[in-house]
Amino acid sequence: MSPAANTPSNVTQEQLIAGLQEDIAREYKAIIQYIIFSQKLDSAKYMNIADELEEHAHEELNHAIAIANQLDYFGQYPVHEPKPVVVSENNEEMLWADLRAEDETIRNYRERIQQAEALGEYALAEVLQEIVRQEQDHQIDLATALAVVPHESQRKGLGPKIGS
Repeated sequence: MSPAANTPSNVTQEQLIAGLQEDIAREYKAIIQYIIFSQKLDSAKYMNIADELEEHAHEELNHAIAIANQLDYFGQYPVHEPKPVVVSENNEEMLWADLRAEDETIRNYRERIQQAEALGEYALAEVLQEIVRQEQDHQIDLATALAVVPHESQRKGLGPKIGS
């Protein structure tokens, strides 16, 4: 689904629901990665971010529950498979994987907010806006740990590429 095909003027409820299904699958991925990475970071310089990642895992679970509630509102059963999980033995690669995932998640939620508003689903848009606020906090935590500017357009092509 390209953003051009989903401009607010022609969005359908089916597209919104499909997007929410993708969003919940991304939340599952984030939960798994944050749990693994919070336990695998093994350098003293990463101990503070390890604690943050553990907190992020809890927040991502809350996001998944919020999205599941919204899917239930639409009479839909949430998907049960996560997006592909990215893992690495390298501390910095782990953090980059999480940062890229947060970038993608925020982009998708912003699109979902526009879709929800276009369909008059303002309560959903407000739920998603709160999720975006928390995701941006995660983004800032990760960018700070990597000593990069916490802005997606500043990172294109930066950091090691891992996973597929």
